[in-house]
Amino acid sequence: MSIFCSLQFPDTAGYVGFANLPNQVHRKSVKKGFEFTLMVVGESGLGKSTLINSLFLTDLYPERYIPGAAEKIERTVQIEASTVEIEERGVKLRLTVVDTPGYGDAINSQDCFKTIIQYIDNQFERYLHDESGLNRRHIVDNRVHCCFYFISPFGHGLKPLDVEFMKAIHSKVNIVPVIAKADTLTLKERDRLKRRILDEIAEHGIKIYQLPDADSDEDEEFKEQTRVLKASIPFAVIGSNQLIEVKGKKIRGRLYPWGVVEVENPEHNDFLKLRTMLVTHMQDLQEVTQDLHYENFRSERLKRAGRSSCSVAKLCLRSDKHSTFIYMSVFVYHFTLKLLLKNYLLSDLCACFWIFMEQYCQKSSTNRIPGTL
Repeated sequence: MSIFCSLQFPDTAGYVGFANLPNQVHRKSVKKGFEFTLMVVGESGLGKSTLINSLFLTDLYPERYIPGAAEKIERTVQIEASTVEIEERGVKLRLTVVDTPGYGDAINSQDCFKTIIQYIDNQFERYLHDESGLNRRHIVDNRVHCCFYFISPFGHGLKPLDVEFMKAIHSKVNIVPVIAKADTLTLKERDRLKRRILDEIAEHGIKIYQLPDADSDEDEEFKEQTRVLKASIPFAVIGSNQLIEVKGKKIRGRLYPWGVVEVENPEHNDFLKLRTMLVTHMQDLQEVTQDLHYENFRSERLKRAGRSSCSVAKLCLRSDKHSTFIYMSVFVYHFTLKLLLKNYLLSDLCACFWIFMEQYCQKSSTNRIPGTL
């Protein structure tokens, strides 16, 4: 008897089975897991670490050292990446949080964000290198998908450093402005500060992350949620790792002589809205990073390689022709195999060729003995 006799097939007329494809994608995605990289930038003392721990209910900095005031004056910006595996209902998330201690702490903070920009570009460069390699099955995506930029609530809007930093990275990463320590503001002060920040962002031409519009076929609840999230930008949040008992129920919050500020109470702050935005639009943040920011970096990288082709060609002609011919032959043979095996784009092949020849000719013009390989 055939094995197919024991299987159950739907008896619905006209049913082929394409409707099961989303379930296949879901099972495969859950088995593979998800990757997300979040960068937090802001001055010291704004509660960045506390907010991240509150968002993901974990402790990313168990042994963190907090420098004193004298050390902060001479401290330079550092990059600290912490990776944690989070599992919820069988879904695994590899979360990487990139912190930037030392940002804005120095007396002269003119060039303090160059280290951050270099880190973002290095992750793009590493992904481009891995994507152009021979084995592309297990590429670790460390590109920064989102940047929470913390704004001080004690000022009257954006500082010059805030403006310069966001203008420098808004074409490289998705910026989500966050007003820190919102419990220091009244409701009127919070609304006034939000409007001021949005006006200054528009005035300086800063591009922050825009939530996608809800499709027409979405339910009304999701449309309303999207509308509320858009109206809440920039998010005014508070964070706390302490559990306080209120009316027989333990909640995360801050206890003051005049009352309790609840972290997960939407009437007190925008913490829940920020978490909802991050969770429901995590895939969109990754797609914008891939389709917009990474493609811009990649196209600029290829253009820069193409512009250097003329100078490289002239340098090759001045070098020994026999050695250059042999190196070019080996290169073309090697990448032709890769092109056939991995279906490489011709632009990638040309870019790699000019990078290779530029490095070879620079070495040959300084270290090579004429007439030798």
